[in-house]
Amino acid sequence: MTGYGTASQENGKVKYSVEIKSLNSKFLELNLRLPKVVSDKELTLRTECSKLIERGKVNLNVTVEYTDQTAKASSINADLLKKYYGQLQQIANELNDTNVNLFELALNMPEVVTNNDDTVDDEESSVLMDAFYDAVKHFNTFREDEGNVLAQDLKKRAELILTYLSEVEDLEVERIPLIRQRIEQFLNDSVGKENVDQNRFEQELVYYIDKLDVTEEKVRLRSHCNYFLKAFDSADSNGKKLGFISQEMGREINTLGSKANHAGIQQIVVRMKEELEKIKEQLLNVL
Repeated sequence: MTGYGTASQENGKVKYSVEIKSLNSKFLELNLRLPKVVSDKELTLRTECSKLIERGKVNLNVTVEYTDQTAKASSINADLLKKYYGQLQQIANELNDTNVNLFELALNMPEVVTNNDDTVDDEESSVLMDAFYDAVKHFNTFREDEGNVLAQDLKKRAELILTYLSEVEDLEVERIPLIRQRIEQFLNDSVGKENVDQNRFEQELVYYIDKLDVTEEKVRLRSHCNYFLKAFDSADSNGKKLGFISQEMGREINTLGSKANHAGIQQIVVRMKEELEKIKEQLLNVL
């Protein structure tokens, strides 16, 4: 399921912005882009994401802005730099070598330049996590809104299948008489009406019509559709359950079509299958 959420928090010294985007996926796949200053928070953010975000291919991007642009600037140990430079200059004079850039060498010596962006204090961490939780809240709200629209679409299609089922029942009144008439006409044309054993004909007809009876399929299909609609009332994530129910709905629709032996009913079954395929496609986006 797609999702999007963004939020920012600041404390006068620093501003953190968090953006979360996701595409549909069967599992939770996290991709984090963090500035170096909060790289040590990656494990914490991953852990919280796994608790608060259900499946999806999720991209989380964090940006940081400091009010004082020099707050995280590297610092130079001037005394140590002078000491290194003096030692290098003394050695260069002894070797009579004047082509070496002594200042650059001294600047690259150990502990002369100290990076101040390696870690953040507790106050900064709190600003980051507040921005993260707000972004997750907006992200999940986005998903809930999309899910509500998706649920209404799925309900509408399941209800449409029930409507088609009622149309099948209306046509069933004429189905059996037509089957009887067709078989009887075939026998009369093939062997002649006077050569047909009516008792045997009635026995075979009862057996044949029993094989074409779709009462059980109609009952099960209606039950599956009602169960499908009822599943939306649960607060739990029911994507897999809805997928299983839709498979059962498909089995009953296919059997109904194979037994129909009636052009009108088969046309309705085709429309049922069209709606069911749309349901299955939409269920790929349901958690």
